[in-house]
Amino acid sequence: VEKDEKKELFHLVEAAIAGHPVARYNLALKEGRSERFDRAVKHFIIAAAQGDDDSIKELLEIFKDGLVSKDDLAAALRAHQAAVDSAKSPHREAAEAQREAAEEYRRKMKSLK
Repeated sequence: VEKDEKKELFHLVEAAIAGHPVARYNLALKEGRSERFDRAVKHFIIAAAQGDDDSIKELLEIFKDGLVSKDDLAAALRAHQAAVDSAKSPHREAAEAQREAAEEYRRKMKSLK
């Protein structure tokens, strides 16, 4: 199957504009591969502010390379934490605890085989 890169980029941009952090992260990677690092950093910062953990990891690496200022990194970390905190709720935490318990049970059962 032939890959239509223009169409891929169009849909990636549309999804990023619509607020999908993974699309924003992928757009940042694409910009980085094209050596448009300033644009990549902006996309990573926006994705981080939407709660994307991978974008924070990338920003930390880019900071080590000197391509992100300390102030921009600090602002991105604060925005990321605010996004993560706003997504917390007692129902989500209970569901996560139940999922982890189920995973642990499956691991134990698998080890008994």
